Amino acid sequence: MSHTPHRLEIQNVRIGYGEKIILDELSFQVPHGSRVAVVGPNGAGKSTLFKALVGLLPLQDGTILIHGEPLGSHNDCVAYVPQREEVDWRFPVTVDDVVMMGRYAQMGWLKRASQYDKKMVAHSLEQMGIRDLADRPIGQLSGGQQQRAFLARAIAQEPHILLMDEPFTGVDVTTQEATLRLLDHLQEKEVTAMVSTHDLNLAGSRFDFVLLLNRRLIAFGKPQDVFTKEYLAQAFGNSLLVTDNGMMLVDECCPPE
Repeated sequence: MSHTPHRLEIQNVRIGYGEKIILDELSFQVPHGSRVAVVGPNGAGKSTLFKALVGLLPLQDGTILIHGEPLGSHNDCVAYVPQREEVDWRFPVTVDDVVMMGRYAQMGWLKRASQYDKKMVAHSLEQMGIRDLADRPIGQLSGGQQQRAFLARAIAQEPHILLMDEPFTGVDVTTQEATLRLLDHLQEKEVTAMVSTHDLNLAGSRFDFVLLLNRRLIAFGKPQDVFTKEYLAQAFGNSLLVTDNGMMLVDECCPPE
């Protein structure tokens, strides 16, 4: 993997669906190889931001730069793991097929897997602890196993930047631990990771930076600089409960953003 700094720069970005603006006046820079927790209330625009970063939603204004070049200039260097609710698990593919999809951009138009492609798929399955499930239909797996299959697909892609949308929601402890180990491994390889989460305590303890959103940028920086009473009140209002054991969101039901 190249050691070119994996910069991600967002400049005055506006994103929306038609005339409905979801995020506006968004500007920040993510240092290469860092881990960023993307935090905000339901409907804040977290998923919308991720979809824009992989080209699924066009920008209405502003610029996204990766390595100093416009979004789309690079060959599949951004990997995206969507929320489980957004995936049609009835699609008739095996776990191996799903992970091999992470190699498609490198295969060329014939989509013939090379020995290296197969090696990367096997390595990714092994890393996520699901190599024994390679031949199973993806729809027959548990929620945690499905999540690990999509994480394996992202690893196989060899991304410079990894986006994970709510990877800790509705999965078992084994999958949570596997995801955190993956984040540690990727940071050693200087891969930038952005992870949306409703777990504010996890965001504060396991991430280098926090991006706090609520239809606009509330704050971006170190957790201790972002998780202040002022910024949290702007983002969550009365839906945040602070106790001696940490922070807890009240009445969060995670609808689509």
